[in-house]
Amino acid sequence: MRQIKITGALLMLAITGSLWSCGGASEQAETETAPADLVIFAKEEVDITGEGADLPLDKLTLPEGFSIEVFAGNVPDARSLALGDKGTVFVGNRRQKKVYALVDSDGDGKADKRYTLASDLNMPNGVAFRDGDLYVAEVNRILRFPDIESNLESPGFEIIYDQYPTETHHGWKFIAFGPDGKLYVPVGAPCNICESEDEIYASITTIDVDADNPTPTVFAHGVRNTVGFTWHPTTNKLWFTDNGRDMMGNDTPECELNYAPEAGMHFGYPYWHQGDVKDPEFGDKRPNSEDFTAPAAKMGPHVAPLGLRFYTGSKFPATYQNNLFIAKHGSWNRDEKSGYQVTTVALDGTDKVASEKVFIEGWLDKASQENWGRPVDVMVMPDGSMLLSDDQAGCVYRITYKG
Repeated sequence: MRQIKITGALLMLAITGSLWSCGGASEQAETETAPADLVIFAKEEVDITGEGADLPLDKLTLPEGFSIEVFAGNVPDARSLALGDKGTVFVGNRRQKKVYALVDSDGDGKADKRYTLASDLNMPNGVAFRDGDLYVAEVNRILRFPDIESNLESPGFEIIYDQYPTETHHGWKFIAFGPDGKLYVPVGAPCNICESEDEIYASITTIDVDADNPTPTVFAHGVRNTVGFTWHPTTNKLWFTDNGRDMMGNDTPECELNYAPEAGMHFGYPYWHQGDVKDPEFGDKRPNSEDFTAPAAKMGPHVAPLGLRFYTGSKFPATYQNNLFIAKHGSWNRDEKSGYQVTTVALDGTDKVASEKVFIEGWLDKASQENWGRPVDVMVMPDGSMLLSDDQAGCVYRITYKG
């Protein structure tokens, strides 16, 4: 593995050629192929005390007893979240190409410092923390920043693996460590709808980051574009969201919440969508819907469900215990917008969905069809509160319950 150490203020290191800037306007769009370039920008510390105070939080509605405030403002394109052992909140990016660390140095429930750990990365959406190290997923690479919380001002990194596909269409990644110690890494379909001969596309893979020669293994097939997954707190079984295909109308197909209790399952893409809608282009190749695993729940058409977590804290009412909280990023090409909310999903037992309810909404003005925010990822904090990222408003919220 190539190891690089960066020190000093405002130091930039170009590893392999010219910079690349990503474009596109949606959770689904992105079609360019990116080179394996990397620039690291070390030691940028910004005081963000009071940032985000101008956000219209009064437009957001939550259940009685809950409140929402800005945990960290001025976090451009805030995407996936991870928590360090010392309380550092790590934030991935998709468009700004950076990785941030947020620090609440006075313990008041609001971050006051923002460190930029890396810059000019290739869609570093995914972040995960384990044993003191931060892992970052670019489109085709997994990076490790050792002992990161002791090195926020001068981070170093090593390249764990750099052979994931380079296509940027659905190439940004959410990552997380599973109960088996493996890092779970999705590889989205490199298109809106297509059939690939390489099984790594439209999949969730696992990779042993501690191996001498880490090699991905496909865990789940037929997954068009998942940008969030998590494990049930008692069964350790995987649950994940999946974004449905486009260009089949305003109301078809619905996005999915899926349950994957074992490896090797196939969730239908590109042949079947939402469990019961045959694809008009590829469905006849696999005409039996029973060959595939139907979703645990339909999430709504084009709502783009992303991050999700089970609530395992002790501060919310007992009815929320072990419920899933799901961030619906919102549609980008639907005539009447959908999503732009956080919902809760209650289970019947540990493996079936009983109900879904809206938990937070108000980022979208339904009358004007204007939106000022788009929720991305959720994360339960040790004190029982919950963080929520927003890549449009460029902030991280904190949700608490006081009864």
